[in-house]
Amino acid sequence: MSDREYPARPIVGIGIAVIKGDHVLLCRRGKPPNLGAWTLPGGAQDLGETCEEAARRELQEECGLEVGPLHFCAHVDTIRRDPDGRVRYHYTILDFCARWVSGEPVAATDVSAAEWAPMDALEGYGLWSEAHRIIGIARRLLAEAADEP
Repeated sequence: MSDREYPARPIVGIGIAVIKGDHVLLCRRGKPPNLGAWTLPGGAQDLGETCEEAARRELQEECGLEVGPLHFCAHVDTIRRDPDGRVRYHYTILDFCARWVSGEPVAATDVSAAEWAPMDALEGYGLWSEAHRIIGIARRLLAEAADEP
């Protein structure tokens, strides 16, 4: 059992939708929960670390990428209970988005794969509905940011 299972309080997670042209960065999880599932990169915020620092650190650690300005997208609550009804995992995830600046995806730390996924072919990745929602918000926010003077 990891220190994230059966927590005393919710764990703050940070996610980031990285957009490069008409592609979004996806990672295959290398650890539970959801081992082997495709998702947006991210991870737990460390004590003394801002949300932006956590997003940039996780992106660098997991995939070796750097991004431009971060924009807050939305939050996602994920609560998983065991068969007895006890809370096994509880994350409050703060999702950000940014445009890719440099680096090529390389799976590292707790991801087993990282790749640029075409946004018009995401159905093959089996993404959680919340990931689709965040990607949609990210596309809108980054399009609006590009139109700003």
